[in-house]
Amino acid sequence: MTSITKTVTINVLSDDNGRYHCQISPSVEQPPHEIHCYGQSEEHAIAIALEQLASQYREIAEVSQNKDWEAVERSASSEPIKKRYHVILHYERIIKAESKFEALQDTLLGNTVVENAKVTLIEIDPNLPVQPLT
Repeated sequence: MTSITKTVTINVLSDDNGRYHCQISPSVEQPPHEIHCYGQSEEHAIAIALEQLASQYREIAEVSQNKDWEAVERSASSEPIKKRYHVILHYERIIKAESKFEALQDTLLGNTVVENAKVTLIEIDPNLPVQPLT
């Protein structure tokens, strides 16, 4: 097994308005790039910044596979070969609601989450021990 080490620096500063500015700096010069974002708390700012970093890496992983979306590989007997994919669905929105419960219900109604989400599909080895978040 090859060891790969990368460093990410996270700096969080609070301002006079009670907001938190988070800056994430990867140790490498190539993408992903430095990230700046704001949050309501230190943890919120870090969570937003880490999600943006994860989004950049998901895109790199998907693009690096250079897959034709509609290509179907076939066996020698012309049967389609089923492959395993890690499907990552990411959806965020800002909403005004009377309560947290109402914000959740308004978000879950209909298929807006799926329709408006950013979807990443990464082909993975059938034996890779990847478990989806629950």
